[in-house]
Amino acid sequence: MTTSDYDDFAAAYAADNEVNLSNGHYERPAMLNLAGDVAGRRILDAGCGSGPLALALRERGARVTGFDASAEMIRLARERLGEDTDLRVLDLAEELPFEDGAFDDVVCSLALHYLEDWSAPLRELHRVLRPGGRLILSVEHPMVHKLVHPEADYFETSLWPLEHEFQGQKAVLKIWHRPLHAMVKDFTRAGFRIADIDEPPYAEDTPAELLPPELRERTRFIGFLFFVLVAE
Repeated sequence: MTTSDYDDFAAAYAADNEVNLSNGHYERPAMLNLAGDVAGRRILDAGCGSGPLALALRERGARVTGFDASAEMIRLARERLGEDTDLRVLDLAEELPFEDGAFDDVVCSLALHYLEDWSAPLRELHRVLRPGGRLILSVEHPMVHKLVHPEADYFETSLWPLEHEFQGQKAVLKIWHRPLHAMVKDFTRAGFRIADIDEPPYAEDTPAELLPPELRERTRFIGFLFFVLVAE
């Protein structure tokens, strides 16, 4: 069983991410829908992984810069996006080497929940956004932890190791559960205004074979929580 260092299982994760329900047919379509028309916008993909969201945004006309803490993920992203795309190995928990107001939007897919402390990272993402710019992000839905562990204290920020299998390779993702009120406080203290909170349906073109029986009569499930934040 490996740890949450994505270098250990980057290729397996990237391959699974392309086709699975949670990422390929739920999270990524939802992020693109929230982003809307991005033609000509300067977008930072914070925690870009192997680059599927960055590629989709670029295909919609955005100018994309990406970073990830995993060197192997960045290598895969370069294969996908080409050497002319600005891709860097950076840690979301540290200061970012970008100028103030450098971006119109920041997208952050399923990355913040790997951090115990959101305060400094959110301030940095606010700094690199122009006034009025958007931070569009997804995190593990805070109710998932309580549903899986009914005995857990929902109101406590706590480490929650999640076991997953990607293309037959087992891994443990070290996610921090955080209650909704704590998320909102972190957002507002960093200077963001919440413009939207979403619990979207899965994509309409999701292959039927990917849907478990309990979802075939419903279009929504509790998986991730999505926010659109405006830098003020």
